[in-house]
Amino acid sequence: MSKPVNQAEAEEAVRTLLRWAGEDPAREGLLDTPRRVAEAYGDWFRGYREDPTAYLARTFEEVEGYDEMIVLRDIEFESHCEHHMAPIIGKAHIGYLPSGKVVGISKLARVVEAYARRFQVQEKMTAQIARCIQDVLQPRGVGVVIEGAHECMTTRGIHKRGVSMVTSKMLGSFREDARTRAEFLRFIDVGPGR
Repeated sequence: MSKPVNQAEAEEAVRTLLRWAGEDPAREGLLDTPRRVAEAYGDWFRGYREDPTAYLARTFEEVEGYDEMIVLRDIEFESHCEHHMAPIIGKAHIGYLPSGKVVGISKLARVVEAYARRFQVQEKMTAQIARCIQDVLQPRGVGVVIEGAHECMTTRGIHKRGVSMVTSKMLGSFREDARTRAEFLRFIDVGPGR
């Protein structure tokens, strides 16, 4: 593992990038930019300092035997592509079939946030969220679908706007039972015009 970088080193790296882009970091409008960028990175990538499994540690078992699908949809997230460091903006949809215990729904959103606040590729993030829920809650099944707009494709390179990528990870009964998977996909109703 590499040596940790301190605030001053991060700010100097931003000054270097400004010079590389053709700017003068000593210009009045850019004097505070290195500090601001370093602080923004601290927020954008705070997921490295979080343990997503900890959010799922507290569960509830007094649910009157509820064992039907639980779905939380339209969880907005902001992430960054690990290839270009460009934003990925999207929504995550999570479903699971409990096996005796449930978790507070805000905790599912926190799991999404913890993984999104890291450098990512959408496929990996989708799998990480599903595996985390499966490993900690041990439900009968988990489904995760993520829709994301990738700025690395819209603001550079091919410059195609209005394009979104959809990924899914189905585990347990969501993978093995077509009816369970279809019910989940019907609940989340992914796609334009919904």
